[in-house]
Amino acid sequence: MKTKPGEVYRVDLGAGAKMRMMLVVSREDQFAPRALTLCVPITSSSRDSAYEVELPARLFSK
Repeated sequence: MKTKPGEVYRVDLGAGAKMRMMLVVSREDQFAPRALTLCVPITSSSRDSAYEVELPARLFSK
């Protein structure tokens, strides 16, 4: 499966977790040595972490 940066997918995170919307943040590389994609979960709950990035709500209302 080919992914592109900025795409959003619904991902099953397995037992004990739930379906989550995930944002692809890895760069696009046609000659990547591995088939890896880095994704981050999209959530509406904030934990006030220095590592969180707030996204505009309208970004995902398409």
